Amino acid sequence: MPRYVVTVPSSWSPDRAYSYMADMTNYVEWDRGILRVTQTKGSGGGEGAVYEVTTRGFGGRDMLLTYETTEHDGSTNVLLVGKNFMFTSVDRITVAPSATGCDVTYDAKLTFNGLLAPLNLPLGLVFNKVGDAAAKGLRKKLA
Repeated sequence: MPRYVVTVPSSWSPDRAYSYMADMTNYVEWDRGILRVTQTKGSGGGEGAVYEVTTRGFGGRDMLLTYETTEHDGSTNVLLVGKNFMFTSVDRITVAPSATGCDVTYDAKLTFNGLLAPLNLPLGLVFNKVGDAAAKGLRKKLA
């Protein structure tokens, strides 16, 4: 299962960083692989919030995933699960206080569904490149 984990130090307060990261509509600001995010259920971050996320797909084709916030504790932990016919993405965001603000950890797992599952190993190589680009944007945004 391809996985990408990054911890980004931030000068933001933990509450500010948590609120920002819990709301997927903000992701277009730092993840260049995301073209659009439309919230279809809920308002802002929160358990049960649903988002339609359009990403730059492999081979230059746009791809739509539907994400739902399945965990949201209000201060440190958010779990977003995205699915479409081809992929499942499970993204956990944790925010921990630090001496200079907070540390934001983004832990993402992306897998092919069904008959495409044998392609998960090569997917990991592409996923790392996508993750590196997103981490660069997140570092800049949360600085």
